[in-house]
Amino acid sequence: MNIPFLDFLDKWRKRQSSDSGDGLAAVFENDPEGVSELFSECELLRSQASAAGLELDDTAASLNALDQLPPRWRDDPEVLPWLGNDAGLYLGSVIVRTVPGAVWHVWPGGHPGVRLASGREIHVVEAGLDWAINGAPELFQVYAEAAEA
Repeated sequence: MNIPFLDFLDKWRKRQSSDSGDGLAAVFENDPEGVSELFSECELLRSQASAAGLELDDTAASLNALDQLPPRWRDDPEVLPWLGNDAGLYLGSVIVRTVPGAVWHVWPGGHPGVRLASGREIHVVEAGLDWAINGAPELFQVYAEAAEA
């Protein structure tokens, strides 16, 4: 059965899903400072760190301090992916703020990452998820590799 409205709806959905990465890329280009500010919020990570007595000050030292926290979040499978996402965005924020030439970048599909002045790209959200789930790579290690590149 051919229902024109359903055909229209299907085409619209396909167009929206393929345009989503382009829209995010446009936001990066139009307001990079606003995007950086948004990514650095990391509310869940900051609240977990604060509960452990750690203040996140957007420095490499705070990444090292995060690496030393006992991973109590691993006990809560609902929190784990969100915390990992926040950890990756925080890692990216620290790199963008402290490593000369580092900028936020959006990959096809709309995933944020960091591009270094050398052209090397770091999948910071993936690194944050790996850190939250497995404890490796350590956030400071990823930062140190980015800083020396």
